[in-house]
Amino acid sequence: MLLGLALVIGLLFAALHTLKRLSGSKGLAAGVLRIRGATAVGPRERVVLLEVADKILVLGVAPGRINTLHTLDATQLPAGTAPQPPSGNDDFQTWLKRTLERRTR
Repeated sequence: MLLGLALVIGLLFAALHTLKRLSGSKGLAAGVLRIRGATAVGPRERVVLLEVADKILVLGVAPGRINTLHTLDATQLPAGTAPQPPSGNDDFQTWLKRTLERRTR
């Protein structure tokens, strides 16, 4: 019975490894597209700065829709703006810290 279980788990890992190798196109897209910044303008709407080659696209993102609001050259942005992921993780991290601190008191 244990040998059968080990065989099934081994097959699962082999299938996962094969799927990862076959879906190798993510590496190309990651080098071409970069999110330069994002901000929430509503409960489910965001404005996103997306860098594609030497252009910056200002996109309005809502559930089921993505609209191009503006297009500009990468040289038109201030030099101090580094590529940043959307700030949702920072908000969650501070919320989680506050919640854990309240529970330990």
